[in-house]
Formats: sequence, structure tokens, C-alpha cells
Amino acid sequence: MGRIPLRPSPAGHELLGLDTLPDWDQVFGMPGPLELEIGCGAGGFAIEHARRHPKSRCVAFEWRKKYAREVAFRGEQAGLKNLKVIEGDARLEVPRLFKPGSLCVIHLQFPDPWWKRAHQKRAILQPDFTRYLLTLLTPGGRFDFRTDVQDVGERGIKALEAAGFHNPLGPGVFHPSDPEEAPSTRERRYLASGAPVYRARLVKP
Repeated sequence: MGRIPLRPSPAGHELLGLDTLPDWDQVFGMPGPLELEIGCGAGGFAIEHARRHPKSRCVAFEWRKKYAREVAFRGEQAGLKNLKVIEGDARLEVPRLFKPGSLCVIHLQFPDPWWKRAHQKRAILQPDFTRYLLTLLTPGGRFDFRTDVQDVGERGIKALEAAGFHNPLGPGVFHPSDPEEAPSTRERRYLASGAPVYRARLVKP
């Protein structure tokens, strides 16, 4: 994306620190399936996915202010009424925003691998939070997980399966690429170079 300016307006600030769950029909101005992306980065996936699925309502979290505000700006410029970007820590804010069984898909793509063992406790897919994410999905809801690090992929699938997610291809098995899926900014580089991407599409029973 190049050098990113820090835009003045915080992304999704009106949805941070709420005491009551928001009315998503009112937030988006329309009904429809509700999806969550944790860590949208440069927003390549969030923007393209929202464009391809105009009837789905997409909430994208990003804790880095520059990225969150830039993705929100680009979404607005593209006229994507079904995309809402929020700058903040998803682990703190998600419980304030979604009720159990309200999400149809959760996306987690290319999370920080936290190479040092002492730092791995910062990873998103910690046991308690992963079990909590399962409760937010509707029965049959999907968890879309992608990474370029095989060890992160193996640990991620293991954590999801331990939390109660079902792997349709069998325990520990990665999933093939789906040409219908929108690639993230980072994934486009791997697709162009032929570098491997480790994917999992697990579901809530």
C-alpha cells in the first residue's frame, strides 16, 4: 500500500466501549448475514469480499490506526455500505458487539505468528477466546483461517478443533484454495509467486 497517512477520523469509534449490544440492522441500514474479520490489515480482503457479497454485512477489526482508518476511507470511497471498519483490540471489543449465534462467518487471515514462544500467548486463538468465538457463530457457521506459516496453520487448526469446530476434511487437514474466495492483499503476493498458503474452513456443528 506504500506510505499510509494517519487520517484524522477514528474508524468505528461510535461502536467502541458500548454497554449494550448494537442493533446491526440500524448500524448498516439493512438486514443480512453478519460476518466478522479479525485483523483486516491493509483491507484487500475486506474490501473485495464486501464488494463481491453486497447482501452480507462485514465488520472488520484492525488495531493499527493507520490501517484501520485507511481501509475505512477506501471502503467509503468505494461506496461499500456493507463494510464497517473498527480500530481496536478485537479480543476486548468483540464481546461488547455480538450476541451468541449472530455471526455466519468469522475470518482470521495471516495473523502475526509470534515467533518467540514467550509471545505466543498474544495469539488470537487462545483456548478461551477460541471457544467464545464458536458461540458467536450460527450452527453451520464457518471459520475462515489462512496463514503463510505452516506451524501457525497446524496450531490454528488444532486450537479450533479443540474448541469444538468441525473440520469437514478430517482432523488437522488443510483445505484447498477456493477460486471464489477473495484474496487478501498479502495473499495476492503469494498467489502470484506460487508460495504456499495454509487454509482451513472449519464449521460450527
